[in-house]
Amino acid sequence: MARRKYSAPRRGSLGVRPRKRASEFVPRIRSWPEVDFAEPKPLAFLGYKAGMTHVIMFDDRPGTRTYGQEVHVPVTVIETPPMIALAARFYIPTVSGLKCLTEVWADPPEELEVWRRVKTLSVSEEHRKRALEKLETHKDEVVRVSLLLASQPKLAGGLSKKVPDIIEVKVGGGDIKSQIEYALNIIGKEIKVTDIFSAGQFIDVIGVTKGKGFQGVIKRFGVKELPRWHKHRKGSRRIGSRSPTIGALSTVPQPGQMGFHRRTELNKRILMIGSDGYSITPAGGFPHYGIVRSDFIVVKGSVQGPPKRPLVLRWPIRPPSWVPEEPPKILYVSLESKI
Repeated sequence: MARRKYSAPRRGSLGVRPRKRASEFVPRIRSWPEVDFAEPKPLAFLGYKAGMTHVIMFDDRPGTRTYGQEVHVPVTVIETPPMIALAARFYIPTVSGLKCLTEVWADPPEELEVWRRVKTLSVSEEHRKRALEKLETHKDEVVRVSLLLASQPKLAGGLSKKVPDIIEVKVGGGDIKSQIEYALNIIGKEIKVTDIFSAGQFIDVIGVTKGKGFQGVIKRFGVKELPRWHKHRKGSRRIGSRSPTIGALSTVPQPGQMGFHRRTELNKRILMIGSDGYSITPAGGFPHYGIVRSDFIVVKGSVQGPPKRPLVLRWPIRPPSWVPEEPPKILYVSLESKI
């Protein structure tokens, strides 16, 4: 007689709980890496997912079985139109953590579309003068410098919206004095993705995954369906018992929200950076996106989210031990229709 089994491996990962909906489409960056640049520059950029294609390149990873050979690699194209530095923020330490000392807003030029779309630009010249005076008084106390960067979705080919997405990005590299000087000089100007990243390096991609709504335990956790031939009066697509865990932090699979979660993809390698979007757009455009018109980056593998989803690209917080010496050599980019 076969022995009945009373236990099974638990379903789902506890490392991604709570599985709740993200609070916003554009994620806030909670952690920043420690960098040692000679010159200060922002540590993140914002782009919009266009779609996927594939390339043929030489494998330059030492120690792999295909080292030096041509390999087929799936890639994701992310459109990265230039961003505008709206303001600079300066933080000082307190007993309860970092506190914003002041922020200096740029003088908005009328010819740029993004300034007319941001509603918080009612900053007078007197306000800007007081902010600079306060910064000069407490300059020695500043420990972090950040920039408020606004995207320009109007320049992207696959987006119909005009309201910019705004993110706060830490300035890294150099010392605090050079970071303050850099931030005050860059506000009001455009920043391109090539000013922050280069081809061949690794980045972290932060974004919100594709939403799938409210789902049951069969689809959400992969729980096995109960046998249909058995007499069960409460359904087969459910768990057998929750056990005495009601009211506590349960590890038992339960129905709920699936997808639309904030997730971070670590160490995605940039294979290509370009400014001519038509050179990377397949025939007929990317499905559900269209034509890439501005700057773009090509990332190895897939990233989270559907097309048009805003993604924050950050310098790696846990960089790999292998650092490529030069950009990869790409032999072919597939421009065949994806429709």
